Amino acid sequence: MAKCTFLGLGVMGFPMAAHLVKAGHDVTVYNRTTDKARAWADSNKAKFAATSREAADGAEFVFACVGNDDDLRSVCLGEDGAFAGMESGSVFVDHTTVSAKVTAELHKAADSLQISFVDAPISGGQAGAENGALSIMCGGDEGAYARAEPVMDAYSKMCRRIGESGAGQMTKMCNQIAIAGLVQGLSEALHFAEKAGLDGRAVVEVISQGAAGSWQMANRYETMLDDQFEHGFAVDWMRKDLGICLDTADENGASLPVTALVDQFYKDVQKLGGGRWDTSSLIKRLRAIG
Repeated sequence: MAKCTFLGLGVMGFPMAAHLVKAGHDVTVYNRTTDKARAWADSNKAKFAATSREAADGAEFVFACVGNDDDLRSVCLGEDGAFAGMESGSVFVDHTTVSAKVTAELHKAADSLQISFVDAPISGGQAGAENGALSIMCGGDEGAYARAEPVMDAYSKMCRRIGESGAGQMTKMCNQIAIAGLVQGLSEALHFAEKAGLDGRAVVEVISQGAAGSWQMANRYETMLDDQFEHGFAVDWMRKDLGICLDTADENGASLPVTALVDQFYKDVQKLGGGRWDTSSLIKRLRAIG
């Protein structure tokens, strides 16, 4: 079993770190809110540290799942950052969804310290993290990935190296681009059914068995019909991710008209006070319009 560190105990990181303990790994955690780290350590009979550097001291693998580019830099760099506490030959695995720019920056910084850096964003939401059934898309050195993959198996149902450094983050962008269009399409279909006087559940029971079926339809249609939006990835975080997608598309020349449009629809949801609603709340916008 491996000596591991986990940085960031949000809705995803909290259960992911616990899965590492259940798999038999020696785990130390760090969280900006020390009380949360202490509570995690108490409930999992494990350890916590006051800084990411202290948490990373002597670890073979350091995992991070934080909020954004700046959060990731703060736990990696500086006198109290994880890189300062990591040993040559250790592996840093970033599960945060961040820009390709910060991934390149941190990969270079890690390499200068003879630390391997694997970008490994995740998909599957809070339920996937709690059930140990996340999809992990990775970029980085093949040898470092091969070492880290058996450890990530503790909370994944699919884990694959897509290519060199940055390939994981680019793949996560593809994931978010696809989800944006799917959720908007599902929202419009359910909204149309309501306006047509149809039983939405009966409609989904039929169309979900054909070409229209998707994970979003299977897992979100009932709560969407019931006007409940506390069941997943928040709109604020989705807008952060779509912003990364759109910025990257400007750089590589990709055309993302639907993504750009849905990003503005999520902005409308934020204006309705729904920044913390889950991403299926796009239907709320349609209902507000009429």
